[in-house]
Amino acid sequence: MTSDSEEAGPDEGESYRGAGVDIDAAEALVEAIKPLAASTRRTGVVGGIGGFGALFDLKAAGFRDPVLVSSTDGVGTKLKIAIEAGRHDTVGIDLVAMCVNDLVVHGAEPLFFLDYFATGRLSVGEARSVVAGIAEGCQRAGCALVGGETAELPGLYAEGDYDLAGFAVGAVERGTELPRGVAVGDTVLGLASSGVHANGYSLVRRLVGRAGYGWDAPAAFAPGQTLAEALLTPTRIYVDAVLALHRAGLLKAAAHITGGGLRGNLPRVLPAGTIARIEACWPVPAVFAWLAETGCVAPKEMLRVFNCGIGMVLVVEDPIEAERRLAGMGERVFRIGRIEAGSDEPGVSLELPEGWPRSDAVM
Repeated sequence: MTSDSEEAGPDEGESYRGAGVDIDAAEALVEAIKPLAASTRRTGVVGGIGGFGALFDLKAAGFRDPVLVSSTDGVGTKLKIAIEAGRHDTVGIDLVAMCVNDLVVHGAEPLFFLDYFATGRLSVGEARSVVAGIAEGCQRAGCALVGGETAELPGLYAEGDYDLAGFAVGAVERGTELPRGVAVGDTVLGLASSGVHANGYSLVRRLVGRAGYGWDAPAAFAPGQTLAEALLTPTRIYVDAVLALHRAGLLKAAAHITGGGLRGNLPRVLPAGTIARIEACWPVPAVFAWLAETGCVAPKEMLRVFNCGIGMVLVVEDPIEAERRLAGMGERVFRIGRIEAGSDEPGVSLELPEGWPRSDAVM
């Protein structure tokens, strides 16, 4: 008899491997990623990879009266660049970042993370590289990679394609949740992004394709890098900076700037009757100026699709102390606006200097 993962002979009937699913490869991947998951272990984790579910002890993690916060997200079509360029080591960082940055704006400490990796045919080497990035992201965020799912789905995904999704859980002590107390006169700070992060890549890929560039072409906006290397720069993880301000009692609100940009995300954390008056005074990373010029993308569309250099927005009452603490953590922080009285619906008033976007880097 053959095992259920071996190729069946002509007289031995069908097999799962013959249908395109390799159980041996999946088991090899589990063994390969166990050390990666173990490297993210933190206080509160009960057990390890391999069970039917993951256990976490909130009391052991130091919480007295916690409120749980959860978030799920993916990497989007940035994955297509990784796949086509054969560079799989950073998209896992993006996956974690997109989830934990949404958690921390509530004042929540990320606790644990689970991933879903789906592909048409499993390549253990590629998958391990992706999960290594996930583990790196979890280490940066201080959360544990406690489990996940690898799905080999022949017929659903094209050869070589894969998709990623992530799920993060955090906790915040009851009564300390964000946003809280945002008022007229508060200052709006922006934390620098590392580039495009993980939004807008359908437009990025369209612009690059129309311009006729390959992923191995030199990146005009990033000397010494190819387009793939530059555009795969991973999303920044803002957990340490945001939690530090929150725990110091300096933070009133935070907004993760993803799809929709400043106008689409900042109003989500503002109270009725207020607006954020923003002046685009920060230096815009060169990639955005390059995208705008390459595709003749209008400023309004740039700001609606991309973060344009600000990956996280913070609302504070004491900007001097907040800036001092953030600078001490290595953050590039910009004072970009203030909270003013507005109509019933919260919103953003955005003032652009002539010629925006201008770059802070060599084109």
